[in-house]
Amino acid sequence: MSKQHFFNTSLRFCILGSGSWATALMKLLTSKQNSNVYWHIRSEETIAHIRKFGNNPKYLSSIRFDTSKFEMTSDVNRALELSNVVIIAIPAVFIAETLSKVNVDMSRKFIVSAVKGIVPELNKSVSEYFNAKYGIPYSQLGVISGPCHAEEVALERLSYLTFSCKRKNLAELISKNIESPFLKIISSTDVYGSEYAAILKNIYAIGAGICHGLGYGDNYISVFVSNSFEEMRRFLNDTNLSPRQTTRSAYLGDLLVTCYSQFSRNRALGTMIGKGYSVLSATMEMSMVAEGYHASKCIHEINATSNVIMPIADTVYRILHQNAPVFEEIKKLSNEVLL
Repeated sequence: MSKQHFFNTSLRFCILGSGSWATALMKLLTSKQNSNVYWHIRSEETIAHIRKFGNNPKYLSSIRFDTSKFEMTSDVNRALELSNVVIIAIPAVFIAETLSKVNVDMSRKFIVSAVKGIVPELNKSVSEYFNAKYGIPYSQLGVISGPCHAEEVALERLSYLTFSCKRKNLAELISKNIESPFLKIISSTDVYGSEYAAILKNIYAIGAGICHGLGYGDNYISVFVSNSFEEMRRFLNDTNLSPRQTTRSAYLGDLLVTCYSQFSRNRALGTMIGKGYSVLSATMEMSMVAEGYHASKCIHEINATSNVIMPIADTVYRILHQNAPVFEEIKKLSNEVLL
């Protein structure tokens, strides 16, 4: 991809997905008066509702859209054909299925992952998936990470995003089309670290939720989270050594908000499990995908070859995927690991 290709032509955005984060990103893109914005929504019923009423009926319905500012389509190929910047905002578990019918040349697209999960079965992050599946070089891949909940974007509360990309000039150009008075964007070149930190923090948030559901207090959970941060830092540095500052918002900040926020679906899933729900019933009860559930298994399998010491992630994995007794697992963790 040449520099000229992106800097001497207008940016044409499309968002794949219609969940809460996709809806929040559409709010940001359309508020910037972008004229080339396309929204891929699989449900024709949802498209019809947005056209008629100007809001997403299922997610963040308080956001009002001027539908003259963008085009919606249920045809993923049309959305991709019309755009050169593709923002992926669908759960990782559905990415392969959504793109299974794509016949558009992806080689000149800039792909932005707004997904905080890992593609199951393949055990690849979203950027790794696009690199392996479509041959897209990492210079054409970007990652949006937190700490930033879609619900607070909808409420226009001051929030911070990190946009990670190997090419800082492209990151800055794209960021200008997303940032707003209530959303600040920090640039980073650490695509691997910011993407895997976003994957790992969901696992730890499930663990924090389990502790909360079991009745552990703030004192204990603060120790749990601080140990989780150390484990995250160890995994990132052992698997991809880089001069990253893990105390920055894309790492520690995103971990904190996901472990403590009322909007965290991963913490909510863990809380239900801690209160006695079976894993199956808890996941079925969730109205949105908790990425940490699938990520837990994927990270466990990835770490089978990396051999990073990860007792907290291992504990969450055993609870979620091996039917391990919840109380005993957390008690063992508190007695033997947490410091």
